[in-house]
Amino acid sequence: MPKYSIIIPVYNRPDEVDELLESLTHQRFTDFEVVLVEDGSTVRCDHLPGKYSDVLNIHYFEKANGGQGFARNYGYERAQGKYLIVFDSDCLIPPHYLEAVDAFLETTPVDAYGGPDAAHTSFTFTQKAINHVMTSFFTTGGIRGRKSHVGTYHPRSFNMGISREVFEKTKGYVIPFMGEDMEFSTRILKLGFKTALIPEAYVYHKRRTSLHKFYKQLKYFGRARINLSRFHKGQVGLIHLFPTFFVLGMVLSLVLSALGHPLGYLGVLGYGLYLFLIGVEALFVTRSVRVALLAPVVALLQLTGYGYGLVYEWIRKLRGINPNTKYIELY
Repeated sequence: MPKYSIIIPVYNRPDEVDELLESLTHQRFTDFEVVLVEDGSTVRCDHLPGKYSDVLNIHYFEKANGGQGFARNYGYERAQGKYLIVFDSDCLIPPHYLEAVDAFLETTPVDAYGGPDAAHTSFTFTQKAINHVMTSFFTTGGIRGRKSHVGTYHPRSFNMGISREVFEKTKGYVIPFMGEDMEFSTRILKLGFKTALIPEAYVYHKRRTSLHKFYKQLKYFGRARINLSRFHKGQVGLIHLFPTFFVLGMVLSLVLSALGHPLGYLGVLGYGLYLFLIGVEALFVTRSVRVALLAPVVALLQLTGYGYGLVYEWIRKLRGINPNTKYIELY
């Protein structure tokens, strides 16, 4: 019986899964199995298990399409490992990953963990700019995937591990999408399980390949935060409202400046300085002029997309519209 089970749900992404499986062949810690769950794909990856069967302990399952949360549950139910790890299909796993996880859990046992995401050298400049902005001090407070974070750590399921006991007591995800991992993590903590961030257990998480797709993804993230509030109270705080206030303030500043009001000019200057600092930070961190030039644009898309998604789903919630009844195309 393997110590770790790696569950990979996939929907129409065989090329990404191929790269993910190839990265797993380089793990220095090898006591693991791979559970690949095809979630009703029309572009299948059923040829990949045979490709890697000589180098990976891999199992392939198919199910009707139901969303990534329920696909992960399907994998959990069929996994044999003591610890169950989920990766998104668009991740690449560095060779030290399981070695770092095993060393941490041997000395600091926890019931669930998460790890950061990082930008691989092969990523495009757009992906690198998105990765930087998603972890920037000026947009997220630098807390995403860092050692310092606000409150109790909530693992996210692009890179998340749970003990078998956690799955047996929680029964996994209760919704298939739109904040399903945040709901799961919140429920794990409410049941008294202990969580931790393992900084060394990072993955290379491919961001959206275009700015349009990134904007749609952040709109979805904003909607997901409101969806979480349907299940747990107190899940929308000031930090989550910041993008909405940011957008409203920017629009107000532009309108006032167009009318010749001094406060409008001051507001535009403030927003310009803010975006400039994001670019400077990106240059300092990434050492790339192209990433630094892209970062302010990405930050604007991040904040406007998230803020709009938050308001959009809040209005839907007030209208009594429930998004958790059927699978939707996310982004």
